[in-house]
Amino acid sequence: MTHSLTATRRGFLSFAAGAGALVATGAGTAAAAPTPINTKARIVILGAGAAGTALANRLTRRLNGAEITIIDPRKEHWYQPGFSLIAAGLKPADYSVSQTAHWLPKNITWISERAAEIDPDGNKVTTESGKSIPYDFLVLATGLVLNYSAIEGFEMDMIGKDGIGSLYAGPDYAAKTWEAAGRYTEDGGVGIFTRPATEMKCAGAPIKHTFLIDDIARKAGTTKLDINYMAHNKGLFGVPIISEKLRMLFGQREITPHYSHVLKAVDAGKKVATFATENGDAEMPYDYLHIVPPQQAPDVIRNSALTDPGSWDGRGWATVDKHTLQHTFFDNVFAVGDIAGVPKGKTAASVKWQVPVVEEHLIAQITGSKSDASYNGYTSCPLITRVGRAMLIEFDYDNNLTPSFPGVIAPLEELWISWLMKEVALKATYNAMIRGDA
Repeated sequence: MTHSLTATRRGFLSFAAGAGALVATGAGTAAAAPTPINTKARIVILGAGAAGTALANRLTRRLNGAEITIIDPRKEHWYQPGFSLIAAGLKPADYSVSQTAHWLPKNITWISERAAEIDPDGNKVTTESGKSIPYDFLVLATGLVLNYSAIEGFEMDMIGKDGIGSLYAGPDYAAKTWEAAGRYTEDGGVGIFTRPATEMKCAGAPIKHTFLIDDIARKAGTTKLDINYMAHNKGLFGVPIISEKLRMLFGQREITPHYSHVLKAVDAGKKVATFATENGDAEMPYDYLHIVPPQQAPDVIRNSALTDPGSWDGRGWATVDKHTLQHTFFDNVFAVGDIAGVPKGKTAASVKWQVPVVEEHLIAQITGSKSDASYNGYTSCPLITRVGRAMLIEFDYDNNLTPSFPGVIAPLEELWISWLMKEVALKATYNAMIRGDA
């Protein structure tokens, strides 16, 4: 008798938990921990988000005697994959909030300040208070910044009011987004869902929000719905086969795509959004407007010698080899996570595969050896299509689909198990990753 994944809810939950563990480890069995390396290397990590914290936890186990310093002023750690659930009223704001100190290893130095200047020639970082921190190795894990000021007429206090949402701004703003989106699911009208023309973290998040709000509104019996998704170019997703699947789903759901429409300005009083298009500016009235702002590197990276001003549309991502994540000019500098200037990889799942690569190359430098560790651009997105259904899409630099569970989870099928991967298993997987256990 063949095993059925649809047998029971308990079976689904067990499978989701096990699948999450496999995604976290990347293998069915754990390898023996290598013997710690004795070193006095001074390692500075800029950023205590997912990437920086995961790397710090791994390095403290691999290195004995290293001076590891993390520079980051944030007291709170945000589980950002949860923002989509919060903005759809499925989780409370505190679902995504924990304390930064809870995740950091005890035997490192945490400087709770912003980095103000990086001198890669002098191998030092200066903080906002003027502290000079020398390093032998520097890891950029700063994440990115949301450039809301690029949208004319927009202010942060608009979120949650007058039909405006923006889940990217943080857990509290995601909850405020649901205040506006929730009203829309009851009242209906014109819904506009945007994404920027820049590189961005989790390019699937704006699409998830579109699908979720549409689904919740229709299940509530709201029939006066005119839902519009504003694509920044001529596709709906960077991977062609996924873009085509989304085009088909949009057609089935009566969601109208508008190609090459980039949000330029908003008039909250009139409830009118202005878009830059190939044919000039176009105004559209709305009842609900979801804003995803342009995204770029923090100023400390943009204003340093660690980025090429002529690359990445001047957004300032760190210039690194896309496979080793090592800086192309300064061989003792690495970048991991959102700040890395690579064609794909601004998701938490990408961080899981990037961190071990940086770890191995950094340790190889310390020991005077070589490493063949390579990041292939792996990116994963549990792309929610409705409450209780998602597609678990995984792909690499070459736009190849790279499913973790071939024959079990079809990447372009809307499945309950893929939803459970997002809603149940993913947070435990994420927590294991940042603890350095996966």
